[in-house]
Amino acid sequence: MRPRSLDEFVGQQKLLADGGVLRQMIDSDQLYSFILWGPPGVGKTTLARIIAQQTNSKWMSFSAVTSGIKEIKAVMAEAEAFMNFEGRRTILFVDEIHRFNRAQQDAFLPYVEAGTIALVGATTENPSFEINSALLSRLKVFVLEELTADDLLSILRRALLESERGLGDEGFSADDSLLRFLATYASGDARTALNSLELAVMLAKRQGKRQLSEKEIRAAVQQAVLKYDKSGENHFNLISALHKSIRNSDVDASIYWLARMLEAGEDPLYIARRLVRFASEDVGMAAPQALSQAVSAMQAVSLIGMPEGKLALTQAVVYLAYAPKSNAVYMAYSSAASDALNTIQHPVPLHLRNAPTSLMKDLGYAKGYKYAHDYEEGKAKMKCLPEELSGKSYYNPTKRGFEAKLGAERLPD
Repeated sequence: MRPRSLDEFVGQQKLLADGGVLRQMIDSDQLYSFILWGPPGVGKTTLARIIAQQTNSKWMSFSAVTSGIKEIKAVMAEAEAFMNFEGRRTILFVDEIHRFNRAQQDAFLPYVEAGTIALVGATTENPSFEINSALLSRLKVFVLEELTADDLLSILRRALLESERGLGDEGFSADDSLLRFLATYASGDARTALNSLELAVMLAKRQGKRQLSEKEIRAAVQQAVLKYDKSGENHFNLISALHKSIRNSDVDASIYWLARMLEAGEDPLYIARRLVRFASEDVGMAAPQALSQAVSAMQAVSLIGMPEGKLALTQAVVYLAYAPKSNAVYMAYSSAASDALNTIQHPVPLHLRNAPTSLMKDLGYAKGYKYAHDYEEGKAKMKCLPEELSGKSYYNPTKRGFEAKLGAERLPD
């Protein structure tokens, strides 16, 4: 069912509609080096094959999974010879280009710069992280979006009806509601949708049926495989969504993003550690018990494991989402750390130093120190910052939650 032309290609209208930048490049056969970046099953390799059929340039392709420096150099030598003899460049398609290491990527640089090749790469990973900056600066990045449910529904209908490459000769039919269920389950991945349809047809065929029912469709789907890669961009996107939803006190969104991560198989202790960080970074002293809640959730997960630990994490997320928010603790440490790193190392004032020996006492160590408990307020009028930082304020309580009380009771130095 792989599309053979741009007219058959489904999705990516922003890039491939009349006037779209990629469509113009393909139609005019003026290709520049670029990356096709998108999730699995949206047509990156298919699009590259369609381009290969329409270009007058020499087309070569290989996979980053199986090719190394030796193969790259051989291809580059061939492309250089083709340029010298034919006066035309080579378009080199590299599937899963993110799998190349820095040295392998650097091998392309001089040839891309010289115009000997137009490099076309396909990747599921964020090029900002996986492609070295020198090469990336010479490439245009085209972002391919997940296919919509309507896109997938169109693909599934075609697969059922088309005889030459699809299932048309089998004589199967299915209600649109069932095909849409398959499309929704596939989450934008045409490959997943077609594989599921094929399996459903096989199950129905065994029973002598030609009309797909919900039973076959659900058996083929079984359980949605949530898209997730613990080291990939989606991992960071989801934890970012969780963190920012809690920060915005959106409890329902917070629980949803938590469930997305847990059901996809994320390490629950990773989430727990992030919640502990959140408790101090975004709640802080506005609700001091937040840290205890987060730490308790982490301990519960560690002790009882999964799936029981899911509820402990959910409880912590709900508490943190509802808690008053303050980043005053985070800002206080950040400001103090900046001074600690970027100013001279100020000596500890003499009155704050211990004086365990007579020599140290003679040098003024501990002289003038005031014991806080000797004062009714429990605070002595004594400077504890270095003289050069006198009057510096790092912690500035907000007027939210418990922190409002701290701000009201804060005594002047």
